[in-house]
Amino acid sequence: MNIEVTSTPQKEDLKFISEGIKKYNQKYIPDDVVFEEDAKFAVFAKSENGEIQGGIRATGFWNYCIIELLWLSEDTRGLGVGSELVAAAEKYALEKGFQYIRTETLSFQARPFYEKLGFKVYGELPDYPKGHTTYCLVKKL
Repeated sequence: MNIEVTSTPQKEDLKFISEGIKKYNQKYIPDDVVFEEDAKFAVFAKSENGEIQGGIRATGFWNYCIIELLWLSEDTRGLGVGSELVAAAEKYALEKGFQYIRTETLSFQARPFYEKLGFKVYGELPDYPKGHTTYCLVKKL
């Protein structure tokens, strides 16, 4: 057996690994769940002239929606825009049939914000990144 590490994996090799885990998962999860496509979406907050002032990048699969990133410009923070973005993401996720929404945030970022919106911490990664903590949060939709 040869073990190889690469920082430039071939697209078809990555697909081969994905297909392998899907085939394994079929033993435990129904086919319609194993083979469902990821749902990628974004939510934007734009100024009157169309400039992006904030947004969410999200994806979902199985029954979970994942907020990958949430960003707000300095001018929009504290105005409720973040709450509106999350509400729009949750509405979209519900319409797509997701039952939960989860995210991660760093100790200097938005844990209180997410908790105010009903998210609960289910895990912590201390010293990630060094000197900080990553919090994993989830909310039932």
